[in-house]
Amino acid sequence: MLRLRNGTFCLKIFCFQLLFSLRSASNDYLFVVKEASYTRLCSTKNILTVNGQFPGPTIRVFTGDTIFVEVSNEGKENITIHWHGVRQPRYPWSDGPAYITQCPIKPGASFRQKIIFSEEEGTLWWHAHSDWSRATVHGAIIIQPRPGTAGYPFPEPNAEVPIILGEWWKQDVTEVRNELLRTGGLPAASDAFTINGQPGDLYPCSSSETFTLTVDEGKTYLLRIINAAMDEMLFFSIANHDLTVVGTDGAYTNPLTTSYITISPGQTLDVLLQANQNPNLYYMASSVYSTAVNLDFINNTTATAVLQYIGNYTPISSPPLPCLPSRNDTNLAFQFIGSLRSLANEDHPIDVPLDITSSIFSTVSLNTLPCENDNNSCEGPNGTRLAASLNNQSFVEPSSIAILEAYYERINGVYGENFPDFPPYLFNFTADDLPMILQIPEQGTEVKVLDYDSAVEINFQGTNLVAGTSHPIHLHGYSFFVVGFGFGNFDEEKDPLNYNLIDPPLRTIVDVPISGWATVRFRASNPGVWFMHCHREEHLTWGMKTVFIVKNGESPQERLLPPPPDVPPC
Repeated sequence: MLRLRNGTFCLKIFCFQLLFSLRSASNDYLFVVKEASYTRLCSTKNILTVNGQFPGPTIRVFTGDTIFVEVSNEGKENITIHWHGVRQPRYPWSDGPAYITQCPIKPGASFRQKIIFSEEEGTLWWHAHSDWSRATVHGAIIIQPRPGTAGYPFPEPNAEVPIILGEWWKQDVTEVRNELLRTGGLPAASDAFTINGQPGDLYPCSSSETFTLTVDEGKTYLLRIINAAMDEMLFFSIANHDLTVVGTDGAYTNPLTTSYITISPGQTLDVLLQANQNPNLYYMASSVYSTAVNLDFINNTTATAVLQYIGNYTPISSPPLPCLPSRNDTNLAFQFIGSLRSLANEDHPIDVPLDITSSIFSTVSLNTLPCENDNNSCEGPNGTRLAASLNNQSFVEPSSIAILEAYYERINGVYGENFPDFPPYLFNFTADDLPMILQIPEQGTEVKVLDYDSAVEINFQGTNLVAGTSHPIHLHGYSFFVVGFGFGNFDEEKDPLNYNLIDPPLRTIVDVPISGWATVRFRASNPGVWFMHCHREEHLTWGMKTVFIVKNGESPQERLLPPPPDVPPC
């Protein structure tokens, strides 16, 4: 039985807005990474947190701000923090991925990270970028329009609310990762999905703590939705309410009204909610989208939260649930994704590169490697060890130096510069039965070097090696225009004719559909070392990643900035 919740969250919204308006001019934040005890699903465990909070604290800035975050590691594990979607112009030193731009912050150490915001506006997020710590070490970044500017390109909402979608394991997440590495097989599926850290009423021992958003009839709320899940693309909806998408990944979109959204790991959506229904209780809900029948151990549960209208009424005993798409409904998942468009108007112009000077065609594959266990028996297909690759390159990070330091200091032998522009083997990428010999990738630390200001196009081609599935690909230091996607093998003569070069969405993550392809374009105007990887954590662990090194330009404003004095040592 649901009890009517009190209105404390409305007070929290007001306090958040007041704190934002009074934010210290020093722009300093303190992140203390430490363990804290949390109870979910009838059991208690210690988890890694920032400041003891799960989800972690929200960072609130204005467009173009520069802030400093002192990250102090009081935990037992190495840690790094990544500011997802923040481009960090010419300053990858604080970007965060372990052994790519920095060595980890060791227990007992700290690192004062400089975060440089530029054109981003809307919702982004921060998260750990070492091992699997981001399962619980994450939080929202809210970037408000700068005072004195035109403000939002939509009516001012009455309140703004972060909605963070996540996953919860009863088991220690580090143990989940270690088991994956030990066995060479799949990770254990999570035990629950969460909304703002809570599983909701459909899980045991959870109803009393279900997240509740209280609203006033007739008012408008800006939901800042973040998919912080480790592995899963998610559907999200609110019973009896439409959602109007007005932003993606820190950029505005043409308003899109929909009954549901699809959101991949790492992506954000800004969504307007009109509280226009009869006052009562309504469920908001989130569930998985997945298609890999051969390999995915799926968490097929549903997280819920409650939308509660303020007023004098007798609450319904069983609030209605939204009608979410089926977990394998690829058509509805990508119908939503394909409907997103940039605002692309006079106040918010876009500049899609048209004359491409650097073109990359990259396969995106799951793979297998020979088992190296003592008993020569791993839990991948046919006793192998699971792996993943881009263009048949399964990336191996350095273990004693960061690639950025090696590049800046011109230290040889840390990485190669031979990431291929084209796959080494041509085959029917999306066929159902492919020769097993194609499953074995090359392992190495090969990066792609780009000239400053080159106009880049990357076509990501999914394959059905081992098992076809979708892949959310993220490039640090950049947002890119998603100019097209489709199913089957990319046709280099026909498919570019249908590219959207007028108002494509600007994203930090592109969804490569199962048995399909996706194309992005960007201008390489941010010099430095930038990580590119699948944002599904097991695929990242298996090697679906590489690095782009963007060379300096000619003027001082086009050159990589020097490192800070307290870069963590290896």
